[in-house]
Amino acid sequence: MLHVVLFQPEIAPNTGNIGRMCALTCTRLHLIHPLGYVINDRNLRRAGMDYWKSLDVHEHADWTAFRASPHAPQRLWLFTTKTERTFWDVTYADGDGLVFGNESSGAPEWLHRELSATSLTIPHANPTLRSLNLSTAAGVACYEAVRQLTHAGVKGA
Repeated sequence: MLHVVLFQPEIAPNTGNIGRMCALTCTRLHLIHPLGYVINDRNLRRAGMDYWKSLDVHEHADWTAFRASPHAPQRLWLFTTKTERTFWDVTYADGDGLVFGNESSGAPEWLHRELSATSLTIPHANPTLRSLNLSTAAGVACYEAVRQLTHAGVKGA
C-alpha cells in the first residue's frame, strides 16, 4: 500500500482533494497535527468529504507519533523544492510514503535533515515560480508511484 503523508497541512480544500485522490487510488493518508483547520463536512465538503468514508486516513499528534505508528510507511520520500533529484529518478516500492510539507512554509529544516537522503522534487519549467499547489503536487507524485507499482504488478496500486 502506498501512503501520502501531509505534515501540518493548513488548507482544508487541499486536504479534501488529496483525500479524494487517496480514496480513489487506495492510498493511505496520514495527517500530522497540528492541522490548520477542523476536519468536518463544512471544511471538506466541496473538495472530497463525500469520499472521506472510503478513505484510509490516520491522524497523528505529531511527527514522533507518526514515526512510532504501526500504520506508518516503511520508507519515506520528502517532496521539496530544495533538492535536484526528481521524483522520476527513483523506483517506488509497495509501502512507501510520500511526504509533503504545509502550504505556507513546506517542511521544516529538521525534517529536511532527517529525510535528506530521500528528498525529491517535481521539476517545473518556470524558474520564477516557487512550486505547485499542495494537492496538485501530491496528485502528480502519487500517480507516478501508482503507475510504477501498477506496472510492477502490485495489487491495489
